[in-house]
Amino acid sequence: MVLLQPTYFSPIIQYVAIANSKEIIFEVEDNFQKQTYRNRCYIYTANGKHSLNVPIQHNKGIKQKTKDIKIDYKDDWHKIQLKTLETAYSSSPFFEFYIDDLKPVFEKRYNYLLDLNLKCHEFVMDALQLEIPTSKTLEFTKKPNYLDARNLAIAKPEKIFNLENYFQVFNANHDFISNLSILDLLFMEGSNSLNYLENQKTNF
Repeated sequence: MVLLQPTYFSPIIQYVAIANSKEIIFEVEDNFQKQTYRNRCYIYTANGKHSLNVPIQHNKGIKQKTKDIKIDYKDDWHKIQLKTLETAYSSSPFFEFYIDDLKPVFEKRYNYLLDLNLKCHEFVMDALQLEIPTSKTLEFTKKPNYLDARNLAIAKPEKIFNLENYFQVFNANHDFISNLSILDLLFMEGSNSLNYLENQKTNF
């Protein structure tokens, strides 16, 4: 059993935790924090590591629970991000295999960040052909009595995880970049992605 933050196209390390667990509990009762993967992910472009950010509506000076955070659609960020993914990964081995199922995630407008992140998770689990019982927290607990991996949602300062290398489209330009969005692994490894995740030895 593992406790995780619902994040935006989560970093690979989060799916290492998921692939090696028998049950997932998503934290939904915590306060929203900046500098996390809750509303960002990182991909590999021709220019190197690139951040995709989901704009959120801010209530200055007021703490909000993550589940109450609303998405800001003033700009067509979702359309821009889809084009960025197409530019970055169109030549990857498995981009065409996944893109038709991925597009609806970007085309739909979600009021709440939590709903978007859970939809991203649903897409990834389908792509991995992985079924694991999933629930949500009913209250916030600092020290749960099962594996607490909520820290995997922290984006800055960046943590280094000992993940195995796999081929990436722009390896020749920037070498291997570890722990990008799970999308990077899917586009590059396809059906082998689950095997990769299950065989990582990283400690959380």
